[in-house]
Parts: sequence; C-alpha cells; structure tokens
Amino acid sequence: MAQRTVQNKEAALCSDVHCPKESYIFKVVLLGSTSVGKSSLAYRYVKKDFRDSLPTVGCSFFTHVLSLDNTKVKYEIWDTAGQEKYHSVCHLYYRGANAALLVYDITRKESLEKAKVWLRELEKEFPHDEIIIVLVGNKLDLSPEREVTFQEAKEFAKTKNMMYMETSAKSNHQVTELFMTLAHELLKQEQRKEKPFQTAHWKKSRVDLRETTFHQNKCCHK
Repeated sequence: MAQRTVQNKEAALCSDVHCPKESYIFKVVLLGSTSVGKSSLAYRYVKKDFRDSLPTVGCSFFTHVLSLDNTKVKYEIWDTAGQEKYHSVCHLYYRGANAALLVYDITRKESLEKAKVWLRELEKEFPHDEIIIVLVGNKLDLSPEREVTFQEAKEFAKTKNMMYMETSAKSNHQVTELFMTLAHELLKQEQRKEKPFQTAHWKKSRVDLRETTFHQNKCCHK
C-alpha cells in the first residue's frame, strides 16, 4: 500500500475549501528498452521541457507533487536504464512500486517485445492487485514511421488488464494526461484497499510535503 500521510498542524487548520485533506506518496517505475524515451517522458512531465538524449546510468530519480480535489499526491519516479547489462539489478529499483509504466517506441516493434519481457518480470514480483501497470507507446510524433499499430498494442494491453496510452515526450502529447490518469487509478486502488479498515483506528505517518515540487538525482552509478 502507498504511504499515506496527513498534513502538519498548520495545514490541518487551513480554512480554504481547497486545502488537501489527505496526502499519498506513490512510487512509480519506468521500464523499457534503451532509447524508447523513458527519461524524456519523466523529464517532460517533471521539468516541463524536452531533452532528446538523456542516457540513464543505473537509474534516475524524480519527484513531483500534484493535487487532485482534496488529495495531494507525491510521485517518486524511478527511471531505469534500458541497457541489458542493468536488467539483472532492475528488480531492486521496482521493488515496492505502486505503479509501473512499460514504455516502448511505436516505431520499433522489438521495443514492444522488450516491454512484454518486463511485464513477465513484474508478474513474478507482484500479485495482480498490488501494482498498476500502464503500457505506454511513446514517440507518437513519429507516427508515419510506426511499426506497432494502436489497435495491436491496445488489444495486447487489454488481454493483460493494463491501461494503454500513446504519448510524445517531444511534442508533449498526453504526457500530463498519462500521469494524471495514473494518479486517479492509484487513488481508486488505495480506496479499495482501505475500505475494509474504515472503522479501524490506525496511525498515519507524517511527512512534510511543503518542499520543492521536483528535483532530479542520479543514483546507482556503474
């Protein structure tokens, strides 16, 4: 379950009707082969900018905070390297994840096959109801060079009970929508998990989310 937090005393006294009542921290991991645009997607969402070449060594780490109605969501985004030499240690990065984005390049069919390999790894690691997985077809700006049709990817995602979205980190097409849709799904999942315990008294950890909205750190260097 995601870490659930409550606002500090000052925030709890907030009289504004838009003041968030609850906060959640969700760990999201990006998986896929090299050069499919995982880092560019994370960078576009967090930094609101595009960089075509963002080689990842081991993993990169981003955070971003957003508000949905009366709920605050903090994303901890783990962007993993796609090189084969890092595959054996990537399970260390996605351990404890609440969601995974399986990213492939719509102009490279083999990158979808690699995403399927990552899916099998996740299925070994997580019970079905413990993680939300989204299949993401990136580089929609290169659609004339498409090798994977929308229908093909959509149907595969449906057979695995995954959401499917197509994005372009370069043109910023559906990048924000991707993470917003994911946030809604994560909150729905948390509500389903918490429902049996609504009458129980349980301690909520306290985390101050009044920090810089986002930052990037490099980790796990070779």
